[in-house]
Amino acid sequence: MEKVRESVMAGSWYSGNPSVLRSEIAAFIRNVPDRDFEGDVVGMLVPHAGYVYSGQVAAHAYKLIQHQKYDDVILLGPSHKMAFRGVSIYEEGVFETPLGRVLVSEDLAKKIKKQSSMIVNMPAAHAQEHALEIQLPFLQEALGNFLLIPLVMGEQSAQTCRELAAAIVRGAGNRRILIVASSDLSHFYNDRIALQLDGRILRHLQENDPDGLMDSLACGNAEACGGGPMAVMMLVADMLGAGHPLILKYADSGDVTGDKTSVVGYASAVFYRENNRG
Repeated sequence: MEKVRESVMAGSWYSGNPSVLRSEIAAFIRNVPDRDFEGDVVGMLVPHAGYVYSGQVAAHAYKLIQHQKYDDVILLGPSHKMAFRGVSIYEEGVFETPLGRVLVSEDLAKKIKKQSSMIVNMPAAHAQEHALEIQLPFLQEALGNFLLIPLVMGEQSAQTCRELAAAIVRGAGNRRILIVASSDLSHFYNDRIALQLDGRILRHLQENDPDGLMDSLACGNAEACGGGPMAVMMLVADMLGAGHPLILKYADSGDVTGDKTSVVGYASAVFYRENNRG
């Protein structure tokens, strides 16, 4: 019997109707201005709120990978529902959304898991987690068919981030991977304070400074529920020669609700290799 991780957010955080969902994602991507960009995207940061709040921000990153081909997509997020040690990898089966099923890259998942004892098989950590699921319809529309490695971080310490990044790179070998970090930024400050906190995150991204990011998160100078996934994505991208950052969009929930007294910050960014032509 094939193991199926069914959608738990369809119909609430995004539409459960396939045609409506496709139309909404297409509209988000269509609303992103065209950009002169020729890099090879290896890493992405995208937010994970309901589409009405953060879908437009996420679309800035997904537009840059439309119709690209990757051997595997590594999707990395924080654990919102369960506390556990280490990192949970979903080793086998499929993730289901209204747009169809996404196969887990079982071979690569097993290779990555073998690299570190802190990477464990804990399906319960994935059962209700929205941080990964919210990205899947965008990935399905941008890439078509792809193989998935789902990772949920129970711990986000600097040591965990570095060990996980090394495990991913060793496990992936010469495969062409895309690593997607799912994270929102600060929560429930007014927009002025949010911009101060989130500005530090954006500077660390722009400077390709994962160590600075981890330090700022550890001492409370910045906040991001998926700060660990973000740092891992940056470390992996840098190890794979894709240390060029591009901040694409920053916004907050108040841009949608009109309430700037208590907002959640969202950003999208990519890390890429420069294409050598001629």
